[in-house]
Amino acid sequence: MSNLDVRPSATVCGGRDDVTAQPVRELLAAKQVPLGESTVVRRLLPSLGRRMVGAWCFIDHYGPDDIAQEPGMQVPPHPHMGLQTVSWLHDGEVLHRDSVGSLQTVRPGELGLMTSGRAIAHSEESPREHARLLHGAQLWVALPDGDRHIAPMWEHHAEPPRVTGGGGLRATVILGELDGAASPGTTFTPLMGADIALAAGTDTRLPVRPDFEYAALTMSGEAEVDGVRLAPGSLLYLGCGRTELPLRADVDSAFMLLGGEPFEEKIVMWWNFIGRSQDDIAQAREDWMAGPRFGEVKGYDGDRLDAPELPPVPLKPRGRVR
Repeated sequence: MSNLDVRPSATVCGGRDDVTAQPVRELLAAKQVPLGESTVVRRLLPSLGRRMVGAWCFIDHYGPDDIAQEPGMQVPPHPHMGLQTVSWLHDGEVLHRDSVGSLQTVRPGELGLMTSGRAIAHSEESPREHARLLHGAQLWVALPDGDRHIAPMWEHHAEPPRVTGGGGLRATVILGELDGAASPGTTFTPLMGADIALAAGTDTRLPVRPDFEYAALTMSGEAEVDGVRLAPGSLLYLGCGRTELPLRADVDSAFMLLGGEPFEEKIVMWWNFIGRSQDDIAQAREDWMAGPRFGEVKGYDGDRLDAPELPPVPLKPRGRVR
């Protein structure tokens, strides 16, 4: 999924200066962002209050939207650099095309994982014949410096592992590990992501790692996470230092639990690129507009996206906290 903002600002992320070492309950507000012709997303990360959760650096939640008479998601070919994209659906389907030749329809409960590495381009669209509802999340993961220049690749995992816990809890492990189950998705930093369903009447505790920071994104219902009741589209930052996470639900509910070891490197995120400097970003923009670096997305019926103009203020990451 692309950041379609025509005047994107640069965001400096990473480092430990804004990581909360102890448990907290920090509710983050969403920003409404149009995406294509008929989709509006709730952008929850980065925000003014929080830049990253582990290596997770971008979170969009969309739907459920009734697109029976609409084209649905229509995101033209656009570039990515220095990150992974995670596509996760509760309803609907998204057709993915990319410049390494992938053509894949992603459906609910299936993991679509794209590693941009040094450069990739892709498009995302609802198929011409599509389901009535579209509901899901699109997330980005920052790649560490030692891996951000690797060759691009696409992974599709139709049946990620599932966990059945006590008291009405069911979970699908999207990335990393949870309660002994490990996702086949490739990761480059200590990281986890899971889709957790709570049946009405659930009252349980989920084991988590004290060295990870966590956040919960509510997808449906009203899950109560560590005593905080969350409406759909809410993101609750939880900090570090927990060994277990109390969970309750009075109605059937679902949320995504995202966590990871705090990302120490400072990064610069602008438009659809993650780099380490102004030069990284400027070169990527130039290459997308004029060069072959990102490759071609074949089969998309329409024009690709042009890159916005760079902001006049230099893009500089702050020094790493030591």
